[in-house]
Amino acid sequence: MNTRSGRPPAWSYWVVLPSFVLLWAWIAWFIQSPLLPTPLDVLDTLIRESASGELWHHLGATLGRVLVAFVLAMLLGTAIGIVMGRSRTTNALFDPLLVLMLNLPALVTIILMYVWFGLVEVAAVMAVVINKVPNVAVTVREGARSLDYRLEEMATVYNFTRWQRFREVWVPQLFPYLMAATRGGLALIWKIVLVVELLGRSSGVGFQLYMAFQVFDVAAILAYSLAFIAVVQLIELAILQPLERRSSRWRQPEAAHA
Repeated sequence: MNTRSGRPPAWSYWVVLPSFVLLWAWIAWFIQSPLLPTPLDVLDTLIRESASGELWHHLGATLGRVLVAFVLAMLLGTAIGIVMGRSRTTNALFDPLLVLMLNLPALVTIILMYVWFGLVEVAAVMAVVINKVPNVAVTVREGARSLDYRLEEMATVYNFTRWQRFREVWVPQLFPYLMAATRGGLALIWKIVLVVELLGRSSGVGFQLYMAFQVFDVAAILAYSLAFIAVVQLIELAILQPLERRSSRWRQPEAAHA
């Protein structure tokens, strides 16, 4: 039945990951090296860091930076994308700069922000925002270009205000593009924030990874990495996937008739 519906069997989701953990445990037991701790050693470190409060402190610092950078990047990128998508002249003027920013390595931006503004929180957040805004702008620009002109004419006929036009006409059509920018944005921001913390902050998961690297504490590196991955996965399952299903709901009737 699952094969006919196109869905894989439920057990298939519980094969590869447990097998990987078992393989990891066997290799760690076989080589007996502190450079490859066993899963139980990593779990013990995770519990110890959690009990001491260090884990929650540094996770909170990282998530705070991610949240601020994400909100700013989405707001700026969405505004830029809409303007460039709706105006050919504006797009022609700023497209070369957008391409330049898309190809600028994140590491370069981070270093420049720290050199120009110092090792401060504002510089850290700015580095993340600058790296993310072009990606959001490009995605939203494509959505703005595809807005249905018939709905625009309807809004004009009914004398919609700017706010009504934005809320009732633009947002529903842009929502799938905003979701694509959101998912891609978070995936990129997580990584950049860790590098920002590693290079110039005194708190956060990236900072803890740097400290663990200094003493070759692989168990701590893996423990903080797994905790961070767990939080990211929770956000993915609890927030992003439901929103993505909502953004593509309009396609379901058409798919059902296909």
